[in-house]
Amino acid sequence: MTITSLPVIVAPMIQGNIVEYIDQQKIICAVILQEQKDKLKLLSENNREINFSKNRLSHISPVCLDTSLSRDLLASQLKQLSQSRKKLSETINIKELWEILNEETGDIDISTMTLFCFDPPLTSDNEAAVIRAFFYNKLYFKFNKTIFIPYTPEQVKARKRQIKEAEKRELQIQRGALWINNILNNKNGSSTEVDKDIIHILKSYYLFNNNFDSHLVAKNIIKKSSINSPEQLFNIFVAAGIWDQNENINLLAMQIPTIFSKEVLEHEKKLTAVQTNFFKDPLRQDLTDLPLITIDGQSTLDFDDAISLENTENGYRLGIHIVDVDAYIKSNDPIDLSARDRASSIYMPDDKLPMIPPKLSEDLCSLKENEIRPGISTIIKMSRFFEIQDYKVVPSIIKVHKKMTYSEANLLNGKNDPITTLYKIATLLREKRLKAGAIQITLPEVNVWIEDNQEIGYLKIDRENPSRMLVSEMMIFANSLMAEFLSNNNMPAVFRSQAQPKQRLFKGIETSLSLNFMQRKQLSRAMIGTNPESHSGLGVKAYVTATSPIRRYHDLLTQRQIKAIFGYGKAYSKPELETILQTISPSIANAGRVQASRKRYWITKYLESKKGTAYEALVLDCHRDHYNVLVKEFMLEAKLPPSGIRLKNGDIVQVIVQHADARRDQLSLFV
Repeated sequence: MTITSLPVIVAPMIQGNIVEYIDQQKIICAVILQEQKDKLKLLSENNREINFSKNRLSHISPVCLDTSLSRDLLASQLKQLSQSRKKLSETINIKELWEILNEETGDIDISTMTLFCFDPPLTSDNEAAVIRAFFYNKLYFKFNKTIFIPYTPEQVKARKRQIKEAEKRELQIQRGALWINNILNNKNGSSTEVDKDIIHILKSYYLFNNNFDSHLVAKNIIKKSSINSPEQLFNIFVAAGIWDQNENINLLAMQIPTIFSKEVLEHEKKLTAVQTNFFKDPLRQDLTDLPLITIDGQSTLDFDDAISLENTENGYRLGIHIVDVDAYIKSNDPIDLSARDRASSIYMPDDKLPMIPPKLSEDLCSLKENEIRPGISTIIKMSRFFEIQDYKVVPSIIKVHKKMTYSEANLLNGKNDPITTLYKIATLLREKRLKAGAIQITLPEVNVWIEDNQEIGYLKIDRENPSRMLVSEMMIFANSLMAEFLSNNNMPAVFRSQAQPKQRLFKGIETSLSLNFMQRKQLSRAMIGTNPESHSGLGVKAYVTATSPIRRYHDLLTQRQIKAIFGYGKAYSKPELETILQTISPSIANAGRVQASRKRYWITKYLESKKGTAYEALVLDCHRDHYNVLVKEFMLEAKLPPSGIRLKNGDIVQVIVQHADARRDQLSLFV
C-alpha cells in the first residue's frame, strides 16, 4: 500500500484561535487572547491565563472563539470542546491502524493519519482528536507533533515491557508512600511482609543514595509520602522493626557478608564429620609432648597460635606453633572461596564476623586445650643467653597443654616459667629489632563491648604490658623467620614491606602520646607484594603474616606457600598470588573501616549520656577553624572548635561533651 500524504495546513495564529498544549502529561485546550512576538497569552479550559511559547503548542485550529466574551464563558466553551475531542479520540483504534501500517516505510503526516481515522469531511476537531489518541497511546507509533512513524513488531514488544515496568514503578511509588505514611501513623499491620521489593528499594536508597538502579523510584516514594528527607527513612525502618536502633549501617553499605551460604555450611558439615589421623602423615613431626600454651584475650574463641619453651643441654628450644588451616580448607573449595570473599574476620563491640564458619574457626581449626591439631611449627634453637643459633620450619602435630589469658600470664611473669623466660626472650627480640631501626609505636588500645543488659563497657589496655608484648614479639619473630624461609626457597608469598620513615622523632620506646602520634604520621605506607623486601617499621629484612590463618586470608595464602615447599599441594604462582591480592584488597580495606567505625559508634553512643562530662584531651593538630584532639580516656579523635585559648600541638586540655549522636557520627566538644 502506498501512503499519499495530504498537505499539512498550518493555520496562522490570530486572537481567538483555539490551540492545544501539553501540561503535566495532559492535553489542555486554550484560546489565544494576545500575540506578542514568539509569546502567546492564553486562556485555558481550566480558566487560567498563561504566557506560552508558540513552538510548544501541540495543535492549532483555524476555528476562533469570541474573546470579548467573559472568561468564565470562554473556559466553559473550551471545556466542552475538549470533552468532544476526547470522545472523538476514543473512537480511534490505534492497534488496528498499526496492524495495517506497520510494514510500510516512510513518515505519515497528521492530515494523512486523520484520513485513516475518520471519514470526510474532516475538521480541525478530527485532527486534534488524532493527536490526543496517539499522545495517550504511544505503544505503536513514534509521534512528534504532526509526524507518525509505525514501530516495528520488535519495538512494540520492547515498549510493552517498558510500559509494564513503568506501571510497576508507579504502583511501587504509590504503595511505598502509603507504607511510609502507615508506619508514621502506626498502621503498619502486615504491610512489611507484603512490600519487600519496596523496602529493598528504600533501604538501598538510604544506603547508596543515587548509586543504584531504582533510586528514582525511591525519590518519588519519598516525594509522595509525608517525609521530606532520605535521612528520615532510618526511623521508618526502626519503627517497622526492619532495623535495630543501633543498626550497623556501614556493614550494610559496604555489603559485607554476614552469613555463610548453604554450600559453605554443607562443606563445613562434611569436614567436621570426618576424623583425619595426622599421625599417618610421614612429613609431620609429632610435637604433642611439647608443653604448648596459648595466651589470648579472655573472650577469645578462635586460637590460631601457641608457644612452647624447652630447656636443652646448651640453652633453650623455642617453638612458635600455628594451626594448619590448610589441612582442612583446600584452595578453591567452597569455604576457601567464601573466606577469600571476606578476606578477614571482623571483630566489633556488638558482633563478630568470622572469615571461616564457627565450627571450624572455634573448633576444628582452633588450638583448643588438650586437642590434637595439625600445625606449622617454627622451632628456634637458642643459647643460654638467648642467642639464635638455628631454626627450622616444619609441618607438625601439636596439642595445647595450657590455655592462658593475658591477665593470667601477667601474674606469672617473674614468678614462674616458661612465662618469665619467654618474657626475657621477647624483651631481647624487641631490643634487637629496635637496634635494627624498628619504630615502636606504643599507643594504648580501648576495648569496647556490649553487656547482656545493653550497657556499654570499655577498658583501656596497655599493649605494652608484659604478656601482650610477649605474644606480639613472638609472632613478629615467627613471621620474620617464615619470611626468611620462603625467601631462601625462592617461594613467592604475601610479603609485607615498609620504606624508611620520612622522619624519625625518637629511638627506642617512647611513652609520650603526642610523640607517638606525630611519629605515626611520619611512617611510610606499608606495602604488600610477592617479593621479600625490608620492613623498616619492624626492623626486619623480610616479613610475612602467617600466624593468623583462621582470621586473615593473607596468612592462609602464605601458609599454603610454606606447605608447598614440603610437597603439600601446588604452590600459587606469582601472577596467581598477585591476582588474588588485588581481588581481596577492597574486602580487607572494608573490614578495617567497619571495625574502626563500629568501635567509634559505640564510644560515641556511650558519650550520648555524658553531656556536660569533662575529659582530658590531647591536641594533635591545629587548623584555621578547628583543632584535632584525642580524647585520652577513649583514644577517640574528634574536632574541637576554636575558643579564646590559643592551643598548640601537644597541649593537654579539659574538654566537655556538648552533644553526641552516634548514628550521625557527631561529637561536639568545647574547652
